[in-house]
Amino acid sequence: MFVESRDQSRQFFFVVWEKMARGEALSPLEALIAEVIRAHPEYHVVLGQGERALERDFGAGDTNPFLHMGLHVALIEQLQTDRPAGITALYKQLVSQASHDVHGLEHRIMEQLAGALWAASQRGGMPDEQDYLARLSALLR
Repeated sequence: MFVESRDQSRQFFFVVWEKMARGEALSPLEALIAEVIRAHPEYHVVLGQGERALERDFGAGDTNPFLHMGLHVALIEQLQTDRPAGITALYKQLVSQASHDVHGLEHRIMEQLAGALWAASQRGGMPDEQDYLARLSALLR
């Protein structure tokens, strides 16, 4: 999912939310986002706020539902493309150890992804894929 701004990203979630409500056909990317939205009913209230939620800032201690769902989408896209190379095999290893809490595992992976993205923004470059994979490997028991 490529967007150029926070508002574009949020707007995309709103469009999918509205299409879901109307029962409209979804593109493959929209269907992926709809799957993430369905898995997070706690964010449906925010999605239902539409334009009011577009400008909302989420402070310390508040979970940003758009960032959270966006990280889920990013992880799914990484797994679909195996980018960085090897993440799909590593994910399968992690899932085999996760028992039944795959969603919780994904949250732990997303914490590492968010950290890699933050570090890249501080450096002014691209995320260090090898460091990210090493951090995911550290999640293995």
